[in-house]
Amino acid sequence: MSRVGELETFIQVVDTGSFSAAARALGVSKSHISKTISRLEERLGARLLNRTTRKLNLTDVGQAFLERGRAIIAELDEAERSVTNLQTEARGTLRVSAPLSFGLRQLMPVVTAFMADYPDVQIELTLDDRRVDLLDEGFDLAVRILSQLDDSSFIARKLAPVQAYVLASPDYLAARGAPRHPRDLQAHACLRYAYLRSGPNWVFRRNGGQAAGDEVAVRVDGPFEVNNGDAILQAVSAGRGIGLLPDFIGCAALRSGAVVQVLPEWSLLPANVWAVYPHSRHLSAKVRLFIERLAEAFGPTPWAIGAGD
Repeated sequence: MSRVGELETFIQVVDTGSFSAAARALGVSKSHISKTISRLEERLGARLLNRTTRKLNLTDVGQAFLERGRAIIAELDEAERSVTNLQTEARGTLRVSAPLSFGLRQLMPVVTAFMADYPDVQIELTLDDRRVDLLDEGFDLAVRILSQLDDSSFIARKLAPVQAYVLASPDYLAARGAPRHPRDLQAHACLRYAYLRSGPNWVFRRNGGQAAGDEVAVRVDGPFEVNNGDAILQAVSAGRGIGLLPDFIGCAALRSGAVVQVLPEWSLLPANVWAVYPHSRHLSAKVRLFIERLAEAFGPTPWAIGAGD
């Protein structure tokens, strides 16, 4: 029996007044109770109870041990209640990682609404396009934009689709001409996202195409590389080159005419927005409710080209 079990048995004996009553309350034999108390006294090196044929009396040491023991059990009960509350009630600190542009453009309205609905949750939001290590850096979950998940050590929930487009300003195309095939991009100023999973290669597939030549990987280069999509959009809008941007960044500029789509007959590999979090048998309420709120806010095509602002 554990030390906590011995302590609880001792308290039960005192509260019920006898080994027999304690045995009935705990659903064990009287001899089990007797052995437990004897083992506890032997380990402590002190007598806790004076036993007579009619009743039990606490020794002075037993009285002191009882008072401390009750305090310990009360603290343990409180600790268990606090854990249970964290699992069933949204409270405590929620640490979330998300890409910068997606966080500012799409995630913040969800965060502010969640804060209003769950005031006992303190949100620590890190906006950074760098891929964080959830476990080592202590995040509860990360919002990631990926075409494929490559880490089975985490649980991932798909939130919404993302489609990337090749964009340029009308002024740039008027000056340099519009590429007609993905390979034509090699002769253009391409503005590159530093964290693109395929590196300097942009991978295209001809719309509706099934033949081997309908998928093309083009190595691009240009005067600008940056680790944020909104910075690329600004450079594209200023006519500095051709950029590859997801729809949730470029859709408003496309609808306004500030930029236009290049190579519309070709598509880039689609991706998805995912909520990624560590495996856990008991997901805390704050994480579970936040993920549910994300799923409600996004999808199926929340920022599709052609949708309203």
